[in-house]
Amino acid sequence: MIADRLARYTQSLCYDDLPPAVVHEVKRRVLDSLGCALGAWNAPPCRIARQLAQAVTMPHGATLWGTGHKTLPDLATFANGALVRYLDFNDTYLAKEPAHPSDNIAAILAVGEASRASGKRVIQAIVLAYEVQCRLCDSAALRPRGWDHVTYGPFSSALAAAKVMKLSDAQTLHAVNLAGVANVALRQTRVGDLSMWKACAFSNAARNGVFAAMLAQRGMTGPSPIFEGEKGFMKLISGPLELPLFGGEKGPSEPATFKILDTYIKRYPVEYHAQTAVDAALAIREDLLKVEGDDALSRITEIEIGSYDVAIEIIGRDPEKWRPRTRETADHSFPYCVAVALLDGKVTVHSFEAKRLTDPVLHQLMQKVRVVQPPELVGRYPQAMSTRLTVRTKAGKDYVTQVDYPLGHPKNRMSDHEIEDKFRLLAAGKLARARVKKVIDLVWKLDQLKDISALMPLLRIREGVTSPSMGLGMVSVSNHDE
Repeated sequence: MIADRLARYTQSLCYDDLPPAVVHEVKRRVLDSLGCALGAWNAPPCRIARQLAQAVTMPHGATLWGTGHKTLPDLATFANGALVRYLDFNDTYLAKEPAHPSDNIAAILAVGEASRASGKRVIQAIVLAYEVQCRLCDSAALRPRGWDHVTYGPFSSALAAAKVMKLSDAQTLHAVNLAGVANVALRQTRVGDLSMWKACAFSNAARNGVFAAMLAQRGMTGPSPIFEGEKGFMKLISGPLELPLFGGEKGPSEPATFKILDTYIKRYPVEYHAQTAVDAALAIREDLLKVEGDDALSRITEIEIGSYDVAIEIIGRDPEKWRPRTRETADHSFPYCVAVALLDGKVTVHSFEAKRLTDPVLHQLMQKVRVVQPPELVGRYPQAMSTRLTVRTKAGKDYVTQVDYPLGHPKNRMSDHEIEDKFRLLAAGKLARARVKKVIDLVWKLDQLKDISALMPLLRIREGVTSPSMGLGMVSVSNHDE
């Protein structure tokens, strides 16, 4: 039974079995996620989630990041998780089903703080969450069946919470069953004109996973078998599931590697399939201006974005992608991301502000975009995230650039220094410089923390912060080694 296997793996995973590279990667993802959260501090859905969580006070609970308020761990998971996700800037995993596995981190830190867990226990729980979510994404696609990828989230967050809370074998199994029975999410979240809920969909799934673990800890039982049952997950939601080996499990020749090493950090605050498109647009813009002069952008007649089927389905198909009215739709739009990169020479969090969304020049350029699937790009995903961009001008000249691996991809890794720079940019104006340094230093020493709650006071936002800081969104490329 799949639930039994998930529970056994949760119980067996040990910090001492984690390779140093995996432990270090966890620290990189924690720092990246905290930066994304600070950058989203004033976003409307994040304010709503925080206000709701602040209505409940629990002295020994979990901190709402940026404040001194402590609440129930599941409410903190929802509010803090929305912060991590809002900017569409946290990490990604692409397989049969896409995911943002760092969405689990808010849940783990919330439960970890309430449980007074050590940094090592938090690290192993994060590794576990990445394993569970990514292996499920490897096994079956939910999107074609009408379900959202966050439907896998209650399983990963529940098991990670169970690990932090030191649940028994039986309790862990029931946490899986409870997480799976009541938390199926509709794909409508990511279709057409996108709403605020895009930022909250996984944080809600993680909240439900934490709640399932809390219930199981107190003796609540859940229906079994949750995956293979007559009306279970495989019959109604995913179709057949066959989980591969988890990280550390022994294969025919050697242990399986850990999935966190196969996930991607973002350079730009856009849907991951658009990362290579933005890179290509910025490269072509430079060539255009160099060859045809300052008014070259006004002479563009056609823009062709060549991509693969999954990318086209998510960010290059719906009519709303050519006339986005919300930030959520714009950062999931091939036409918008490419057009704004061509016009501005950068893509930052400010590229999606209300004033920019209504710019007639930008909208005119978007209407020149068409999205196609070149035969030579078929089958390259998910090994590569290839985008071939062609820009044609009135002079009849074509400018063509193809990018296969964006910065942050495992084959084009972002350095520690670049992740620190991203954190500094996102934290600017929210935390004082000295505080920023303390957070960075503490995260790199996460495995040495006796109690993860020591991190929370360092995240408290400066008084008087009412608007996002300037200049966020694009990480500069450097030659620094890790």
